[in-house]
Amino acid sequence: MYNRIIDLEAFEDDSIFLLGARQTGKSTFLLDKFKDVPMFDLLDAGLRTRLGRSPGLLSEMLQDMPEGSLVIIDEIQKVPALLDEVHKLMTRKNLRFILCGSSARKLKKSSSNTLGGRAVPVFFYPFVSVEIPDFRLDRAIVNGMIPRHYMVDNATNRLKGYVDVYLKEEIIGEALVRDLDLFGRFLEVAAIMDGEILNYENIASDCGVSAKTVKEYFRILYDTLVGYEIPAYTKTLQRRLVQSPKFYFFDVGIVNYLTGRMSMRHGTAEFGHAFEHLVVQEIIAWAGYSGQREKLSYWRTYTGIEVDVVIGDARIAIEIKSAEEVRSRHLKGLESFAKDWPEARLVLVSLDKLSRRIGNVECLYVMDFFNKLWTGDFSQGEK
Repeated sequence: MYNRIIDLEAFEDDSIFLLGARQTGKSTFLLDKFKDVPMFDLLDAGLRTRLGRSPGLLSEMLQDMPEGSLVIIDEIQKVPALLDEVHKLMTRKNLRFILCGSSARKLKKSSSNTLGGRAVPVFFYPFVSVEIPDFRLDRAIVNGMIPRHYMVDNATNRLKGYVDVYLKEEIIGEALVRDLDLFGRFLEVAAIMDGEILNYENIASDCGVSAKTVKEYFRILYDTLVGYEIPAYTKTLQRRLVQSPKFYFFDVGIVNYLTGRMSMRHGTAEFGHAFEHLVVQEIIAWAGYSGQREKLSYWRTYTGIEVDVVIGDARIAIEIKSAEEVRSRHLKGLESFAKDWPEARLVLVSLDKLSRRIGNVECLYVMDFFNKLWTGDFSQGEK
């Protein structure tokens, strides 16, 4: 059993929307954490059909629950009409709910009851390094951190099933995308663009569709929680900065499968991209789980000088390199950033196992960085 670090204790008086992509482990976590709490699993076709036809059955089943009791509904987006009943039970019986889901899209498109702010959104991510005893970095870089994929030596077949069954069929069915082949081609192009600055026109040209369609496809990925945008850091003193966002899939294993890079050698560009994605993925989860209110962004000048992650208002700048021996050339982006933001904490994350300080740059072996991340060293107010 893996000890997931998400902390729901802070929400013990609230109802929550627990949101995360499929197979990140939400249901397993809830079953283990709340063994004696009634749970309605809407992946059960029979239950889903009955509650979809008669949402009022939920109130009938819960009418004898004591005031303040907790109830879990898994895959709530499968029957959005249940939210009216949930709202009624929250206001009339003071019941608390954990509403677990893998897509906000159906809830939005159905104009369903959003509970008037009575449920707090909480996000659930794939594994992070601190949750895995004897964490294997090379395995994570290739397989990704979706639990079922990380747990095996070779995740190719499981990734194939995830992409073919979930990313294509379920997203297409949910979003009313008609052309399976076209959407599949878009996923492949999006994977090639993973970690890159978005250019909708170029992607549209590669896919053979309009830029408007490409933007809608990306919106589907965001709404179904399988993709993120990281905005550009645009505050500037004197430089002309790139304004467009970057795109990342929620898990590096998905990108590896879609781009056919399941076998990578250290030192190659493919390995470097996968390593960068894994570190960014860990930072995104840290920001979500630790309650950081600071936004994440990246910084890039029009001359091509770049920093991979900026935390907050230039509080921390992080550059990610897969080099096994850090050299002065690897520091150039951070040093350039420091000319505009001299108070920023500068961090280089790499595969160099000799963590040390070079000038004003902290050069951290990736596992040392992960440890500092999860022990609070990068939290707001720390230095």
